[in-house]
Amino acid sequence: MFKNHLKLAWRGLLKRKGYSALNIFGLTIGITCCLLIFNYVAYERSYDTFQPNSGRIVRLRMDSYQEGKLAWKSATVYPAIAPAMKKEFPEVEKFCRLIDANLLLTNPEKTVKFNELKGYYADPSALDMLDIHLTKGNPATALDGPGKILLSESMAKKYFGNEDPMGKRLTGQGGFGGGLETYEVTGVFKEYPANSHLILHHLVSYSTLGKITREQWHDSTNLTETSWGWYDYYDYVQLRRGADWKALQAKLPAFADRHMNNEQWHKKNNVRSELYLIPMPDIHLWSNYNQEAEVNGNGKAVGFLFLIAFLIIAIAWINYTNLATARSLERAKEVGLRKVLGAIRIDLISQFLIESFLLNTLALALAILLSILLAPSFATLIGSDAGPFSLPAPYALGFAGIFLLGSFLSGLYPAFILSGYHPITVLKGLFRNTTRGQVLRKGLIIGQFAVSVILITGTILVYQQVQYMRRQQLGFNIDQTLVLDGPGSSQQDSTYKTIFQPFTTGLLQQTGIKSITASSNVMGQEIYWTNSVNRVGASTKSAITLYILGIDYNFIPDYNLHLVAGRNFSPDYPTDKQAILINETALPLFGFKNAADALNGKLVWGDTGHIIGVVADYHHQGLQKAINPLLIRCIPDMRNYYSIKFTSTDVHQTITAIKKAWDRYFPNDPFNYFFLDESFNQQYKSDTRFGATFGIFATLAIIIACFGLLGLSAYNVLQRTKEIGIRKVLGATEQSLVFLLSKEFLYLVLISLVIAIPLAWWVMHSWLQDYAYRISIQWWVFALGGLLALAIALTTVGIQALRASLANPAKSLRTE
Repeated sequence: MFKNHLKLAWRGLLKRKGYSALNIFGLTIGITCCLLIFNYVAYERSYDTFQPNSGRIVRLRMDSYQEGKLAWKSATVYPAIAPAMKKEFPEVEKFCRLIDANLLLTNPEKTVKFNELKGYYADPSALDMLDIHLTKGNPATALDGPGKILLSESMAKKYFGNEDPMGKRLTGQGGFGGGLETYEVTGVFKEYPANSHLILHHLVSYSTLGKITREQWHDSTNLTETSWGWYDYYDYVQLRRGADWKALQAKLPAFADRHMNNEQWHKKNNVRSELYLIPMPDIHLWSNYNQEAEVNGNGKAVGFLFLIAFLIIAIAWINYTNLATARSLERAKEVGLRKVLGAIRIDLISQFLIESFLLNTLALALAILLSILLAPSFATLIGSDAGPFSLPAPYALGFAGIFLLGSFLSGLYPAFILSGYHPITVLKGLFRNTTRGQVLRKGLIIGQFAVSVILITGTILVYQQVQYMRRQQLGFNIDQTLVLDGPGSSQQDSTYKTIFQPFTTGLLQQTGIKSITASSNVMGQEIYWTNSVNRVGASTKSAITLYILGIDYNFIPDYNLHLVAGRNFSPDYPTDKQAILINETALPLFGFKNAADALNGKLVWGDTGHIIGVVADYHHQGLQKAINPLLIRCIPDMRNYYSIKFTSTDVHQTITAIKKAWDRYFPNDPFNYFFLDESFNQQYKSDTRFGATFGIFATLAIIIACFGLLGLSAYNVLQRTKEIGIRKVLGATEQSLVFLLSKEFLYLVLISLVIAIPLAWWVMHSWLQDYAYRISIQWWVFALGGLLALAIALTTVGIQALRASLANPAKSLRTE
């Protein structure tokens, strides 16, 4: 029986090629979109699952409140927290801490040097906890003392070629303190796969950091173990088997009160800190906080795309249902004849369900092929490292279940409708249109277009937000700005004071170079230098956390920053090294009435500075983030970044001239540069990609929804063929017939707009809350989205209606 049903289904598909192609095309688009999104979501949710203990590892994060208001969220915490947790909570089996160790590493023997990022000072326990596999070296001793460094396999090759790196020496400049250290290579480790929230290029023994801090601060207490105020550490905790991280989380408020909030500094400044745990597999998608150098995914965006996958494939199955019911008149006589010949209803239902599965299976085969071909391009579009199409078993099984259920349900309704026709009525030609099923079919069309309108308006709003951020006045000028990574070699700070000036003087003599300025940070970068600051003579003693920017005398004019009161730093005022600038956001925090009131005010943060000027607020970072209260210090020999303003149109020649001067004055430092406008706009890259992805899926949803309208309009025309013929005989024009056949669908689309507009507003309003500076949602966006959907719908229906109105009425009335 099954074989016979399958043969009949195949013959039916070949007989009705146009109908079959339309159905297969719509289903293929829907299934392909679903598979590509499933592949992407599976990859994004696979981060760190390769770690054997990822299910038992959590990382701490911290929220800090000042005067009861949230001051910041941080993925980094204090170094003393993890050891205290190990001591107090039996659930904690072990811990490890990481802190950035970005170094200028040099192989003195080969004069190979590179600025290395993504390195960390690490506890010895990190090797076991974080599953760092050593291909060379002994895990038990590789990080057990100061001056030891582990290199990734690629770094070992970069510095030592094919030589064995074990026991060899590297010199490192930078890291904490910026001094020169010598490191012994005690191990080589295998790189993590791409789906890791941690990117590891090198690891330096944690005791090295302790040695550096003791030497620099002449402090024997070793703050890397005891500090409850230095919040730059990533603290990882591994729980014992069977322990519940949520139960441990419930104990952290009391823990924070004991160790942090009862501390004198916290009480004095009315600061309260709260600790939270993040399971390792959640870090990639749900750990985007300030003070974090990681570039993570977006859990909301991934969840939203996952929802879109279900919506698009559901729209495709709805279309199949509508197209199948549109052919009910065509197949009514076939059903009647089969029933007369002895077919029972269950056989007919089986026949139609097999047709549905056959058609869906063909679409699935094409969709898998398309997914394999399109997966790399889709990953590039969305900014993912997912790579080739490879659906993990849980997601493959989940999709298989969805596919079988969807194929069954989409075929079930047409099967019951078609199998329910009465043979005598059909074969006598007395079959008439009924209202059975019309409400459902129209409801499905309304749902399809409601989703489409939401996607269209969402695409418009995402585009508007990205353009708003790109075009907004930032408060400074970054055009034609080349930024150099500052020198970090073994030369002493005093040497830089005598080198930077001749380096600057020499460059300014080059044609096309306008100015040079030095700073601790440049625009587009998060400022990690913070301090708690008090106002001298203020009525409140609570400290305010300010972000600190170190600049030279030229920074303010070179970037066209505006002073709303006071003056800039000047070498004509020797006392300006104790002077400071603040921005407008900081004014009310210290109780200043206005910018003029702040002049000559004094702030204390360990040092004491007097305010000589107030800088107009500017967007140091992208408009996703609020403007932070800023304290600007005059540090003329700052060497983190050198910003060069140029006017030359020959950029290559300008870079060549700068490099020549660099190699002369800083021969021990690599020449690294970037263009500031390109770097700043990288902050909007993910939003731009999200908008493009949104737009593509909105377009596909509309296309698929149009297939549904095509099916329903075809069904409507079939049911009203003789009515159209009679109206034409009685003198009806083509225009009136097109309007008559289209107005019903106009009502459906209008109803979908009524449903879609509030939903679209709610969805996009929620999305925009993630941006500190955002557009206002205007009414015309929904009007435009609705008009686009309406125009597309009416075009689809109108073509079908026009064909019916132009048909010969004699042909439709001949059988009456």
